[in-house]
Amino acid sequence: MTLEEKASLLSGANFWNTKAIKRLKIPSMMLTDGPHGLRKQGGKADHLGLGASIPATCFPTAAALANSWDEALLQRVGHAIGNEAAANKVSVLLGPGLNIVRDPLAGRAFEYFSEDPYIAGKLASAMVRGIQENGIAATPKHFAVNSQEYLRMSIDEVVDERTMREIYLEGFRRVVEESKPRMIMTSYNKVNGTYSNENEHILQDILLKEWKYAGSIVTDWGGNNERVAGLKAGSTLEMPSSNGATDKEIVEAVKAGNLDEQLVDIQANKLLSLVFDTRLAIKTAPATDYDAHHQLATEAAERSIVLLKNESQILPIASGTRVALIGDFAGVPRYQGAGSSLVNPTRLVSAIDAFTDNDLVELVGYEPGFKRAGGKSKSLVRKAISLAAKADVVIVFIGLDEAKEAEGIDRKTMQLAANQLELLSELSKVHDGIVVVSAAGGAIEMPFADNVSAILHSSLGGQAIGTAVANIITGLRTPSGKLAVSYPYTYDDTPTKNYFPGKEKTAEHREGLHVGYRYYETAKVSVRYPFGYGLSYTTFSYSDIVVNEKSVTFCVSNDGDVAGDEIAQMYIKPPAGGTFRPARELKAFSKVSLQPGQKKKVTVTLDSHAFAHYHTAAKSWVVVKGEYVVEVGASVQDIRLRAPLKMHGVADEKVESALKSYYSADIRDVSNKEFENLLSRPLASVLWNRKARLTSEDTVMQLRYSRFTGRLLYGILRLTQRFLFAINKPNLANNMEFIMNLPFKKFPAFSNGKVSKSAIQRFLKFI
Repeated sequence: MTLEEKASLLSGANFWNTKAIKRLKIPSMMLTDGPHGLRKQGGKADHLGLGASIPATCFPTAAALANSWDEALLQRVGHAIGNEAAANKVSVLLGPGLNIVRDPLAGRAFEYFSEDPYIAGKLASAMVRGIQENGIAATPKHFAVNSQEYLRMSIDEVVDERTMREIYLEGFRRVVEESKPRMIMTSYNKVNGTYSNENEHILQDILLKEWKYAGSIVTDWGGNNERVAGLKAGSTLEMPSSNGATDKEIVEAVKAGNLDEQLVDIQANKLLSLVFDTRLAIKTAPATDYDAHHQLATEAAERSIVLLKNESQILPIASGTRVALIGDFAGVPRYQGAGSSLVNPTRLVSAIDAFTDNDLVELVGYEPGFKRAGGKSKSLVRKAISLAAKADVVIVFIGLDEAKEAEGIDRKTMQLAANQLELLSELSKVHDGIVVVSAAGGAIEMPFADNVSAILHSSLGGQAIGTAVANIITGLRTPSGKLAVSYPYTYDDTPTKNYFPGKEKTAEHREGLHVGYRYYETAKVSVRYPFGYGLSYTTFSYSDIVVNEKSVTFCVSNDGDVAGDEIAQMYIKPPAGGTFRPARELKAFSKVSLQPGQKKKVTVTLDSHAFAHYHTAAKSWVVVKGEYVVEVGASVQDIRLRAPLKMHGVADEKVESALKSYYSADIRDVSNKEFENLLSRPLASVLWNRKARLTSEDTVMQLRYSRFTGRLLYGILRLTQRFLFAINKPNLANNMEFIMNLPFKKFPAFSNGKVSKSAIQRFLKFI
């Protein structure tokens, strides 16, 4: 191959395909979304789900599937999605996403599994295995520390090495070692000052050398910053097409002696292996059984639903019960998020559809009860109250509308729309049999929890969510899901309230290790529903714990009258004193199926990181000697069994004077000095220079700081966005936010090379 041919393989031919080389009979390869269902666009291509895509099975999103805590289920779902991809000639599936849900308002929380890296890594590993069973490539993403959508293409995620290793990279390590993905996608953001795709520390030092990752690395779409720097760091493929611009940069760098051609050869060989290996799998891919996949989507949704409250055992409702369905989401379900993961479902079952077909209950009617996009309506509330009077049980479907959860934007609040809360308040005054079904990809505040009889959290449950909810409510299925994120009472209770999102140049992770339940447990902050929590229609007891350094054995019994699944969770409590650590951390779990009266022995294994923490000075994981406590229970706050375990290891050390906030977990107002102590380096500038002329590194958002022409353009963009929200076009309005967050230097990539670098420079001079 010529140098030019090798370089050409390392960037896209168009939006979704790599380049073919006809002379050498090298075919093109297609990459496409998505993490919970295939999104293969049949017409005009785009990154945010605007263009039509072919029908595919829409499974529950990662946030929902995580609530199943079911590795076998995730592998089956991955296999089904991979089958649909291979059958549609897709070589690389862009998913799953496994970044940490650092903050409940993170706009992409619905695409990610958890606030905990252990469960995120285990479930993502299972899904990767399932996808790759079809011979195609899975692409875990976004590597690394993608924690916010606001300014995601320019923000610098500033995080100390220990926190990065223990929280933000640990899930990826597990995926690499347990499932060997063929490709990994880098994130848009910077990590500690360097863009992820050219960050030699996280790519070369950690991913390639330490973890011995052997697969390819692809940019997120438009995520390339400096192509030659990315190649040197280990990045294989830039997507989408740059219209040949970056191919030329690679060739020129080699000829100038600034890039070793051997590095080009290494990445070209990786890409060629992927092209030919997956092409063979595509040729032999079996046809898709969409009916079977819909049934799997139903099962996945059922296993992912979490019963949060069940006062007086109102659920399951008895046969013949008169039921009223209220809430706009009962008719038009919220079942997935928006953006690049948007799936065109093969079918969609609403709650109305499911309850109409259910012979166990008498459906007395349906009322929307509230306007989906917000706004008061006394008429809708009045009609809902009137219908409720005719029913024994009122099922109210609430949640976040489509404008609230989408790629490219972060949520503004954890609160539900005021009109939904008003409806619940009015209904609770006139009826004592209210069952709430909540639909949201991230945590929401639930001020109504004490005033209703039951709460069923459906998350974003995919195309069969209506059937799944009906089956749980009527008792055809026993709920078994448990929360993979904490549900605080209010957003004010969260550890990241004062730090999220980063609004200027940086997003500072001043909370350190104290993310999610690690904060709530260590700081002793009460939450409404803790991590790992979920009810069942039966009850379980635990007994007979036996522990050693490699495994934990215990028994779980079903003490109730119906069959059910229990998710047993194993946490490690570290020795007292020494370096700061969270009060307890999840290190194993097992989903156990039990018949009434049945007892099973469960054994969970412990890996090398179960008792370890990352020691920044030693640059390695270490186990501190001392007495640990192994805890087994039904949630992080419902510990049923405890056993001490003495471990041999290194002597502990304590540096509390420099890091008092981290030892006490009082981390909501960490000073600059203390955060610098944690980082072991001084903080860089965190603010935009609002007096300087804009450069290609700046974002469209910063037009508001430019001269009159730029400020006028910014104002027009904002007015357009408000108008789109006003006419109920949330997807288009959210895409305006995507444009606002775009650095000027990214326009050539997102325009497929139609907007040149020189055109951007002329524009910046003009404004």
